[in-house]
Amino acid sequence: MKFVDMLSMSVVNLFKRKLRTILTVLGVVIGVASIVVMVSLGLGLSKLTMEEMQQYASLTEIEVNAPWDSGNSKKPLRLNDELVETLSQLDHVEYVSPMLEISIMAKRGAYTGYLQLRGVPHEYLVDQKIDIGQGRLPDPDSQTLELFMGNMIPMQFNSKSGRGYWETGELPDIDFMNDSIMYILDTDRYYSYQSGAVDDNGSPVPAPKKHLYPVSGMAAGSVEDYHTYSYYVYCDIEALKRELKKEFKNRAIPNQPTTSKGKPYKEIFYSEIIVQCDDMENVSEVTKIIQDMGYNAYNDAEWIKQNQQQMQMIEVVLGGIGAVSLLVAAIGIANTMMMSIYERTKEIGVMKVLGCDMHNIQAMFLIEAGFIGFFGGIIGIGLSYILSIVINKLVGSSGALGMSGNISYIPFWLTGLSLIFAILVGMVSGFFPSRRAMKLSPLAAIRNDG
Repeated sequence: MKFVDMLSMSVVNLFKRKLRTILTVLGVVIGVASIVVMVSLGLGLSKLTMEEMQQYASLTEIEVNAPWDSGNSKKPLRLNDELVETLSQLDHVEYVSPMLEISIMAKRGAYTGYLQLRGVPHEYLVDQKIDIGQGRLPDPDSQTLELFMGNMIPMQFNSKSGRGYWETGELPDIDFMNDSIMYILDTDRYYSYQSGAVDDNGSPVPAPKKHLYPVSGMAAGSVEDYHTYSYYVYCDIEALKRELKKEFKNRAIPNQPTTSKGKPYKEIFYSEIIVQCDDMENVSEVTKIIQDMGYNAYNDAEWIKQNQQQMQMIEVVLGGIGAVSLLVAAIGIANTMMMSIYERTKEIGVMKVLGCDMHNIQAMFLIEAGFIGFFGGIIGIGLSYILSIVINKLVGSSGALGMSGNISYIPFWLTGLSLIFAILVGMVSGFFPSRRAMKLSPLAAIRNDG
């Protein structure tokens, strides 16, 4: 018997018993829809959680800090250019970004801002994938220190009364891109000057220098939209080092180590070094190497992996719940195929007497069961997409999870896998009935009155 003939006979036999076939297919539809929707909820929740975590942490970054110096070490470990070069040579490291951070003050009219200025290489800023609302990132070739503002910077300004956004709910009346803002790098001198302090010679502490730096750009988003870069002011690290050397000439730069005589070093040491790995799987290995070198190294990869494992467990549980419905559908398919054999016993006997190969008979019943799985899978997947859209609309409009995005996510691979799984379930369910049909005695089947 040709394969095309078996296909046509299988379809004809299914349509002879329309109601039974429809009810059996309906069971598969419910089973497939249940398992796809359940798995999609697990995948969607996992995707939302990962997107949320990426706003607070990087998957492939390692933060390197100098160990605490107790004063007993003859040569304390520092974060310098030599270390940057050493870390750059490690396996699985894409690039190394030094970071220099200082506290500065900003003044505009009656407003005073207390800001954290971070000097970083241009490559690091580009890699942050900052959503730029206005302007551009600082130009690394510029001879002037250019500033890039995070979107939450306006919250860090207080009025003359000392009250800010957290007390009043009002943002400062400042156009950060166009207004002239004065910046103070030497905040220690500022406070000493304000308090009327005197220096070692008994002279009043002079007023600190005020600088007028251009703002090259500002991150997009309101003051409520948090990202890892939202609270910081960024600039090019080399430009910042030049400014600090001019500002603190022959004086110690705040947060920089000094010699035993209290003198500043010629070299400026970094506040932190960011190591960017090529893959999250290699973060732990690189972190261990850096820690063995004596430095403090931290990463978020382990925390993220733990969350991923929890999400995978949720996906398995939800998939298992959906699989119960498909198991019930499989029992329904097996029952339908057994009933079909009992009703077609004489037909099977005639086919055997005419010399039809027993494996062709088995294949015909397997094809029928596979068709039931196929039709049920197609309709079930379509129903899954409809349910997914409805769930996303309802959950998204209610804001029940406190996260923006779709809680139900059906990737292409889940669609294809579900259809294949439905067909396999149908064929496996029809296997034992097909074996029974193959083993029927031809003479006994012909004498059967069914």
